[in-house]
Amino acid sequence: MNSIFRPFKYISVVVLICFCFQSNAQELDFTVQINTPKLQTADPKVFESLERYMIEFINNRDWIEDEFQSDEKIRGSIQLTITEEISENSFRGEIAIQANRPVYGTTYETSLLNHVDKDVQFSFEQYEPLIYTPNVFNDNLTSLLSFYVFVIIGMDYDTFSPYGGNPYYQAALEIVNNIPPSVAASAKGWRSLDGNRNRFWIIDNLLNPKIKTYRRAMYDYHRQGLDIMGNDVETGKATILTAISSLEEMNRSYPNSMILQMFSNTKAEEIIEIFKVASREQKSKITQVMTKLDASHASKYRTIGR
Repeated sequence: MNSIFRPFKYISVVVLICFCFQSNAQELDFTVQINTPKLQTADPKVFESLERYMIEFINNRDWIEDEFQSDEKIRGSIQLTITEEISENSFRGEIAIQANRPVYGTTYETSLLNHVDKDVQFSFEQYEPLIYTPNVFNDNLTSLLSFYVFVIIGMDYDTFSPYGGNPYYQAALEIVNNIPPSVAASAKGWRSLDGNRNRFWIIDNLLNPKIKTYRRAMYDYHRQGLDIMGNDVETGKATILTAISSLEEMNRSYPNSMILQMFSNTKAEEIIEIFKVASREQKSKITQVMTKLDASHASKYRTIGR
């Protein structure tokens, strides 16, 4: 298999020799927590099993062919909250997903995704492990988890090369397309008619040509911005400002897109922190842009100039 040769790895003779003898590692390192605040009849041990199976499902498989070393893994967390028991083994809930990418030359990790999906419905038998089969629908929960795995990997790859996430977004699209109509009709989130903020629209946005500006901006923001700030803060900061500013025109031609909302939810605090120390012009520009992209949180961005 091919190595992705992450740029935050120091490529030297010593490292390359060590690399040859390191074993393959999975791409993801996620924690999972299941909350059951309204549990009434289901056995709590069912969710202990589910939590364990979810961890194994996400972390213990090779989702793609490229090799990830331990310091290259995408780390994050999944919190599944059960809000309704439909039957003894069928449930509704919501899932909060947070994923991080390491920043070159630092111990800092930047968020790739910070998202809550409120359209979660699934069935689970206590002693049945979760199984992923490419291009095959097994059940709604494995489809949902696999969908977000490929979206996260795609987002990660987009930050290391322009549009590098394409094959993984296509894999996520395949999952959406493989949902049987009967399942999509009963379990919301897979169809456009289920609303304008769901899994269908996430992958539709990411693969829409109108969104290419956003995806290029994510490469510039991370690879040409954050990844060089350890050595050159001012150049990195200026690149991040240019990347974010490029989203203004996209927002005018494709207003209220889900992906820009997800960007704001994920990056708002980081952007504020980056530009707390900046020139007056930079502070003014980033405040102006972000209040347009994320108008409902305009007051947060105005704190940058204080």
